[in-house]
Formats: sequence, C-alpha cells, structure tokens
Amino acid sequence: MISAFTGQQIRDAEQPLLDSGGGAVLMQRAAYGLAQEVVRAVRVRRRLAGASVTVLVGKGNNGGDGLYAASMLARRGMRTTAVLASAEAHTEALAAFTAAGGRLLRLEPDYAEELAVACAGDDVIIDALLGTGARGGLRGEAAELVSFLQELRPRCVIACDLPSGLDAATGEVHWPVLNADITVTFGGAKAGLMTDPGEGCAGRVVVVEIGIEDNLAPAAPELRRLTTTDLQSLLPAPGRRSHKYSRGVLGVVAGSERFVGAAVLSVHAAAVAGAGMVRYVGPEPAARQVLLRTPEAIWESGQPGRVQAWVLGPGVDGGGQLQRAGNAGKAALEAELPVVVDAGALSLLPQHCPPHWILTPHAGELATLLESLPSTGEVAVTRDDVESRPLHYVRQAAQQTGATVLLKGATTLVASPSGVVFSQSEGTPWMATAGSGDVLAGILGSLLAQCAEAVKDDDGAYAALGLNPEDRWAAVAAAAASLHGMAGSQASRDFEGGPLTASAIMTAVPRVIGSLTAECDRTKP
Repeated sequence: MISAFTGQQIRDAEQPLLDSGGGAVLMQRAAYGLAQEVVRAVRVRRRLAGASVTVLVGKGNNGGDGLYAASMLARRGMRTTAVLASAEAHTEALAAFTAAGGRLLRLEPDYAEELAVACAGDDVIIDALLGTGARGGLRGEAAELVSFLQELRPRCVIACDLPSGLDAATGEVHWPVLNADITVTFGGAKAGLMTDPGEGCAGRVVVVEIGIEDNLAPAAPELRRLTTTDLQSLLPAPGRRSHKYSRGVLGVVAGSERFVGAAVLSVHAAAVAGAGMVRYVGPEPAARQVLLRTPEAIWESGQPGRVQAWVLGPGVDGGGQLQRAGNAGKAALEAELPVVVDAGALSLLPQHCPPHWILTPHAGELATLLESLPSTGEVAVTRDDVESRPLHYVRQAAQQTGATVLLKGATTLVASPSGVVFSQSEGTPWMATAGSGDVLAGILGSLLAQCAEAVKDDDGAYAALGLNPEDRWAAVAAAAASLHGMAGSQASRDFEGGPLTASAIMTAVPRVIGSLTAECDRTKP
C-alpha cells in the first residue's frame, strides 16, 4: 500500500536530521534524485551532451534543490540556465551552480513573456519555485512567467517536490500552475499529488528516498492507495468446496422502465466480478432485459430471497422503484447488511448510516447530498466546489452521514467516517461514458457480498492493512474502484487506446481478476 503524507508531516520527519546538522545531506540527496530523473527524461529524446535545461528558482529550499540538481547536470555536459524569480536564493546552492558553469538570469518586470519563449524550447524545464512550505500560489512576475509557459507547452516539465501552486496536503491548486510531466518528490508521496485537481497537474510521480523514511513510518498517512499486490491479497477467490451461496449473494434494485440499461449493467457487472448469485428487484420490462444479458440472475418479483449485500439506486426512477429501494434499504439496515447506495437512492438515506453503507456519488451528486444534510455553517456547495476541493468534501460527507463515501472522478476518493481516505487512479479518461458508474456499483456490490465476513476477520487480508474494522469498508470500496479502473484501461487497450463503452469495461473485468489471481499464484512460495 502506498502512503501519502502532508507537507507538515514530511517537515516533521526531516526535523531530527536538521537538528543534528544534516540539512545539507538531505538537500544533496534530493538534488541527486532530481538530477537523475532529468537525465532519464533527456535520454529518451537525445544524448546528454549539449542538452538544454532551465530551472525556475524560488527563494527557499525548493529552489536550492533545483540549483544543486542543475549544477550536477552542468557537470555532465548539459547547458543549464537558472531563472531567479526572487532577489533571494539559496546561497550555497547558487554558488555551486555558478561554479559548475551555469548561466544566471533574473526575472525582471515586463520580461516574463520574452523569458518564457526563450525557455519553452529547452529539453527540460525544472519547476523549483515553491515547495511544501509555501502558502497560496505564485504571484507577480513568477505567476506571469508560468502562465506564459503553460500556454507554450514546453517539451518536458519536471516539478521539484511538487508543482508550484499545488497544496501538498489537499491537492487544491492555486492557479497558475505549470503542469508537470514528471514530479520528483522527496522522502514520501505528498497527499496533494494523489488527489485531484493536484494529481492532474503532477504527471508521473517519482518518490526519492532521502533518509527520513523511518521517521515517517509512525505517522498516520493522509491518504492511502492500494497497489496491485494489495489487490491480489484482497480480492476473494472461491475455494474447492465453495458454492453459489458461500460465494456471496447480491441483491440489486436498479433501473426503471426509462433507464433499463442501468439495471442490465449493474447486474451483469456484479455477476462477472464474482458474486455467486445476483437477485434483481425491479419492474418486469427491465427484468426481461436483465435476464437476456445475464440469464444466471434471478428476478425477484415479490419478496426477495436471502442476500449478503445490496446495490440500491443505479438508474432508479419513478415511485415504484424508489419504494423498492427504500424497502430494501430498511431491511438491510435492520439486518446490518452492507449496501451500495448510488444515484437515485442517495435521496433515501436514513438519518445516520453505518460505515458498511457505501455511497457512490459523482461531484454533482455529492454537492446535492451535502446541501440536503444538516447545515455545518458553510455556504451552499456546488459541483465546482467539490471538484476543486474533493478531499475536503468527501471527508465532510462521510463524517456527516456516518457512511463510507466513494467520490467518483479521474482520481476516485473513498473516505470512512473516521477520516481514513483511499485514493485510486488506474482508469483512463475514456471511462467518462454513460453507464460506467453502474458498472462500478455492480463490481462494488459483488465484492461486498463476497467479502462481508472477510472484512470482519481480524486475522484476514483487510486487517493486515492495519485498519480498524469500521475503516476496512473503505478498503473494499477502494479495491472496487481499482478493479473498475484497471478494467477500463484494459478495455481501452483492446481498442488500441481508443474510446470504449460501459459494456466494454464490464467485459474486461473477468480478465483483470484472472490476471491478478494468476500473478498471485505465481508469486506464492
């Protein structure tokens, strides 16, 4: 599992080394890691000798890291330029840069556009303007320079620790920001690089160890991200004596006469994600289409049979289906069953939900949900608010409802009521298509039905993540989001990286699960 931290947690981990006089060592390690990544990026396109690199330098330690890295690159035959955005710069690093033969330019008023044009054609631009200790974004000439560079689209931008203007703790962005192709971050992943909108500005993230990692170990991560290895241990697999009931029975209240496809997609996705049986509750026209696609499913026209989990809400429209969803929700609450609450059923929440109820809104639905909850003194929440501060609002929703909340997006966030948050980002932009969320609801419901007992097992794979029992439901949701993203990426590859449909995502699910299971089998001793 990848752990991500706030900038303050990183600085706290650095402090013992700083107190013992190890600050210069930390900076040299960071600079070396940054320089090595620049070398790798340049070698993809050309040889090092004569390659051009410009470093944008702020006044703090971040600028010092950039200057030391540029001095190392200069000694390897690269043409290096430092643009000083402040009258101050790290003294020792600046001396090392000039001694290595680097060229110095100062960012003067009315010079930003000309300088941007001159820099944009370089092989690499290093953004070392602001670090984790900065508050707010770029100002004055530095902001102008970055705005012009962003318009000019440089060949390759590498951010030093994080893109300038990005909040290391929250991922909130203070524009303008120079989008990075690669972010080289030091000591540990920053939470702001693993949640939108920050993740969208960071490119590929490379973590460089600088000797503070043992000091970070006791800290509670701000964000967590499941890896492929985690998925291999968490995804359920049938045993030799398993049967359809032991593999998990899922009830689904989805679709309507208008939105038949939502029922078809969520039921079939649940089936191909491994549920032993899927019981569908809905109107006969929708049920006919569900059974055409998934004849293994059972249509429950009356009182549904026994289930281990429910999916409520995808495509639910009209009084009849809302009533069925409400009845299933009340029964699940009494029986303490896990529930996925999506789309139309988000308006049916009880006054307080348990953590094993998982809400799956997109940004617009989360804004609507928050406005329907008791006031916390904030102004009305809009979709734009949620998209600019997703980490803040997903935590708020989980705390206010008592449920686990999965906020769908390019980076999907899953928050438990205690504040534990997972972040998954395995998908492709092509997954922004009708029905994709219905497939996710089916996958998640399937995992809940299969894992309901495993989540409670204090000796099981979910407990091994170091989570309290009430927080393990967030890990199930994160696993579903990861599986959904991987299936979408696989489906896009099947079309040579092109567009896909929700049905294609669904079709790829068994292949992704199979590949994870096969890899797990190969790595067993």
